[in-house]
Amino acid sequence: MKIRPYRPTDEAAVLALWNDCGLQRWSDPKKDIARKMKVNPEWFLVGEIDGVVMATCMLGYEGHRAWINLLGVAPAYQRGGYGKAVLAEAERLMRAVGCAKINLQVRTANAGVIAFYERLGFKRDEVVSMGKRLEES
Repeated sequence: MKIRPYRPTDEAAVLALWNDCGLQRWSDPKKDIARKMKVNPEWFLVGEIDGVVMATCMLGYEGHRAWINLLGVAPAYQRGGYGKAVLAEAERLMRAVGCAKINLQVRTANAGVIAFYERLGFKRDEVVSMGKRLEES
């Protein structure tokens, strides 16, 4: 798998991947991509095999902690170590800018994904995640 920054020509493949992974039920994916292209677009990663986009990860960094968003691997490629590899690249990029911690959010009902992150060293933080919509999705 080759990991590289997202390119605009990846949009259709990324949207299909997110749909297949159930990652975009709560927001407008095209808006998410457009917003990311304005802020650290180099931190929107895609994984590809033989020219096929089969993994994604968006990173954000606020100066202390990074956020992992939309880490997904196409179902046909899951359990092949690709998610772990994309996450390792994300961690490498964040270490390079001095990031102290990575956070992410997983829906509580998504036990398989929670177990995946726990196997990779993530721990549950005893916090309440709160959000406020600033626009309708």
